[in-house]
This record gives sequence, C-alpha cells and structure tokens, in this order.
Amino acid sequence: MIRALRNTVRLLRIGRTLARHDALFPLELFPAYPLLGWVSRIFSRKGVPGRPGERLAAALHEMGPSFIKLGQTLATRSDLIGEEISADLSRLQDRLPPFPGVEARRTIELELGQPLESLFAAFDEAPVAAASISQVHFAETLEGEKVAVKVLRPGIELAFARDLDLFAWIAALVERTQPQLRRLKPREVVAIFAATVRAEMDLRFEAAAAAELAENFADYDGFRVPRIDWPRTARRVLTLERIDGHRIDDVEILLAAGHDPDLLLKRSAEVFFLQVFRDGFFHADMHPGNMFVDAAGDLRPVDFGIMGRLDVKTRYFLADMMVGFLNGDYRRVAEVHFQAGYVPADQSIDDFTQACRSIGAPILGRPLHEISVARLLAQLFQVTEAFQMETQPQLLLLQKTMLVAEGVGRRLNPRLNMWELARPLIERWMREHRGPEARIRQAALDIGHVVERLPALLGQMERAADRLADPAGVKLHPDTAAALLRRRRAGLVAQWPVWAALALVLAIALLS
Repeated sequence: MIRALRNTVRLLRIGRTLARHDALFPLELFPAYPLLGWVSRIFSRKGVPGRPGERLAAALHEMGPSFIKLGQTLATRSDLIGEEISADLSRLQDRLPPFPGVEARRTIELELGQPLESLFAAFDEAPVAAASISQVHFAETLEGEKVAVKVLRPGIELAFARDLDLFAWIAALVERTQPQLRRLKPREVVAIFAATVRAEMDLRFEAAAAAELAENFADYDGFRVPRIDWPRTARRVLTLERIDGHRIDDVEILLAAGHDPDLLLKRSAEVFFLQVFRDGFFHADMHPGNMFVDAAGDLRPVDFGIMGRLDVKTRYFLADMMVGFLNGDYRRVAEVHFQAGYVPADQSIDDFTQACRSIGAPILGRPLHEISVARLLAQLFQVTEAFQMETQPQLLLLQKTMLVAEGVGRRLNPRLNMWELARPLIERWMREHRGPEARIRQAALDIGHVVERLPALLGQMERAADRLADPAGVKLHPDTAAALLRRRRAGLVAQWPVWAALALVLAIALLS
C-alpha cells in the first residue's frame, strides 16, 4: 500500500512534467487511473513546438538520469511507440551538468585506497564529458601514460534504485490493466533495463566488457580497444588508455587528415558483422561520439557500459531470416520464425509469409544504397502484433544498434551500402555456418550429443527398473515387469543404428 501510494504521487509529478511539455500521450497506458489524466489536463500546456517525440525527449531530460536512460531504451521499441517517436528518442542526449572535481577526487581515493598523488602524476579536475551516470577526467599515470578516468556520480545508485522501483511498478500495472500489451513484455523490458543500468554502475563490468572485446579482435587490424588500467580500476572508478582521434562522423576533418571514408565504412561494417555473428557480443551504444579514428586510421571505440549478447541459435535465426529477405524467399523467412518459436504454432504460416512479403518487397525494390536492414527489422517487429509474436528484447537492442551503424555509414558515404562492402565476409561466414557442409557438421554434433547421453539415459532406465522390481518398492504386474525388461534390452540393441548414422554423417563431412 505504501509503495503504491508513493509511486502514484510520483506518477502525478511525472504527469505534470509531461503536461508542461505537451507530451501526455504515454499516460494513455493508464486508463485505470483517471486521476492522472485529470491532473495532467490542469497543468497541460498546449502549443509547445516540436514533434511529440521531441517534446517527450525534453520532458524525460528534465526528469533526470533514470528517465534519460529510459528514453534511450524506449528508442529501441518502435513496435510500441512508432518509428517517428523512436527516432526522436534515439537522439536524446545523455548529458548532464558535471559534478565538482573534488567529488571525483574523493571517490577515486576512497575506491582505490590511496591518495590521488600516489596514483597519478597529473589529474585534470575539470571533466571532459559528463553523462547521467558518470563523468570522465583526463590524467597521466606515474609511468607517464595518458589515461581517461571515468568516475560515477555521487549518490547515483540510490537515485536509480528509487526510479527502477517505480518503473517495475508501472510495468506490472500496465500488464495487469492492459492485457493486450502483455505480449510486449513490459516487465521483462524493465528487468533488462534495470540489469543494464546496474551493470553500468559497476565500472568493473565495463572494464571486463572492454577486455573481452579486445580479445575478440586481437587478430583484426584496424580496430583497437583501449587498454584497461586494472590497478587503477574499481567499482566506481575506471581507468583506461586515452584515445586521441577524430569522431567517425566528422567526415571533413577525416578527409583533411588523409583518411579514406570508404575504407572506414568497410571496416566498420566488418567489425559490426563480426561482433554480432562471429562473437555474439557487440557494442550496443555505438553512436558517433563513441567511435573515433586515430592517426593510423584505426577505429577506436570507447564507452563499453552497454553491450549486447546473442546466443548461437539467435544468430543462426537472424542469419537465415536476413538471407531469406535478401533473396526474396518470404516463405523461408516465415518458416524460421515458426521454427524458432517466435510465432505461435497456431498462427497461419501462409498469412505470415504474406506479411513478410509486404515488408520486404518495398524495401528490396529500392536502390542498393538505400536499403536499410535495420528499418526492415523495425517494420517486421511492427507487424508482429497480429500474429501474437512475443517481443525479443535482444533483437530490439540489435536493431537499434544497427540503425545507428547504418546512419554512420550514410554519413561516411551516402552512395554506398555498408552491408554490400562487407559482402565477402558475410558470404564466407554463411558458407561456414549455414551452408550444406555446416548443416552436416551440426547434424553430426547433434547426433554426438544424443549418443553421449544414451548411457546416462539407459542407466536411469536400469535404476528405475531395479527400483520397481524391488520387493519393498512399487508392486508391478508380472506382464508390466516383463515389458520393461524387454524395452531395456531393446534399448541396448538399438544403439547400433545411432552409431552407424553418426559414422555415415562424419564420413560425409570429412569427404565433402
């Protein structure tokens, strides 16, 4: 009761802020709370300039760090809020006034347990960037290395904990009062948002993410992740190599420095593809301010607080779906959705095939440089409501990241398609992982896993039969006990076809 009362009061304050910005449409999700609409109408201010998404972004920015992050998360949900509002929220800037440098100094000394002078030869108390969760200072180590030091805002954990509780309460309220919105999984989306924010507020996690990304690209020339200074890193402090370079979207400056935008675009496309499909681990906040080009022409990413992961099955689903779309095989697109369980089996595959065609045909009929895979995915997510397809948050995060990557690509060269530049790499990966030989290898692995489990399964059957045959155990009719014994013997004999099939598949794979 206290929680509901506290959050209702906060909702009223949120409604008042939205009203001042003429951005009340999110409150349409709460028809069970007419008081919200009444209070909002009292404070409503009409005639505020800008599109609805722009007005909502301004209101969220006014409400503080948690709401800025929430807006950036909602930007991935074009299926829920529409493409225009999603695009406006995607431009929501995660910038806030900096906190005093003396506070940063205090946090560093407390976290690392040493005076600042014993850690750094020089430390600039004026931050170079300030965001909702942290800010960054330049420094120089005692060994003479130039570094960037990221420090959490004082009290940010408590502020986010309060707001995350509100978001969870709202999501539960929406699911309870709006059954038609349950397929959008508001509580799961909030849970993912909360997990992402909590990970961002432990800078050791960000350091580990950067280290993993660096390992994945250790053998790739042209993409270098900054080194982590682990002795000067803790939960609320992250120290890493300072990056000197130009933003990847500063095309005029890059040209003046002698860089080739087409080469940078090709490299960006390859790096993105490798992160998503080869590794299943990708930088999920790759806006232009987080990617630089150094003097050697290498791509230098920063800010690893938001990372995405895709398991192998999801990557294979995504690859098969995209190939189906690009080949105009809409039946195959529909089939992979049903095979993955994303669309319920009681839905019509013919109708879903037609829906996929309605999305793909207009996009694929355009010139190559105008084709946007991210937009294709966004439109696919928008038609899923008619087929009760459940929201896949990991794909929404990927779609948002892909949209940003394509935007950067068009800034570098609007006449080129980044996916076409990466085509040789994509085709090679598809042959190795989704071609006939790959499917044979996968079949062999699947049979191998079954064979590995057979002894354990047969052992369980034997133990179950022994327990059933125990005079002190369950009494069985003699015919039932005899049937169980025959089945156990048959199971032992039946192993030979499995081994034969495995040998045949392996032979085909080796001879192919």
